[in-house]
Amino acid sequence: MIEVRFHGRGGQGAVTLAELIAQAAIKSNMYAQAFPSFGPERRGAPVQAFLRVSDRPIRLRAKVYHPNNVVILDATLLGVVNPSEGLKEGGFVVINSNKSEDELKNLFPGCNIAVVDATHIAKEELGVPITNTTMLGALVKASNIVDIEMLEEPVRERFGVVAQRNINAYKRAFNETKIIKA
Repeated sequence: MIEVRFHGRGGQGAVTLAELIAQAAIKSNMYAQAFPSFGPERRGAPVQAFLRVSDRPIRLRAKVYHPNNVVILDATLLGVVNPSEGLKEGGFVVINSNKSEDELKNLFPGCNIAVVDATHIAKEELGVPITNTTMLGALVKASNIVDIEMLEEPVRERFGVVAQRNINAYKRAFNETKIIKA
């Protein structure tokens, strides 16, 4: 089973991101679950979402405490939470950032890192700095959790007339994501 924890802020689409990967996994004949964790938070408040993907039925219903991968949609959260807490050995911190490789290695010592400037890509491809679909590409590149081609149908179903811009964003992010091994 692959477990992923997503860190974002309300309104950035962390929950949607988890759901899109789950839908792609299900279309790939796998089992998946995606769910959020938030209370009365408002737009901009820290939120988490969780994802599990497996080739067997998933019976576990708890939060993900020891993820294989962590996705950080907003680097400003680094001062608020410790996103890499509980990360399994060999897992990836997948981060939206324009920080240098050295800065990221200092922030996440001993971790594998997949980094992409998703905000920049989202602004150029979507016209808005909402990074959830852009981060699809980064997560898939780091983890191979699903085949990137399996994302297209769930994205088209979810976003309708603006789906192609979202597809362009995640494909571009896939190509631009830099992998930094521990």
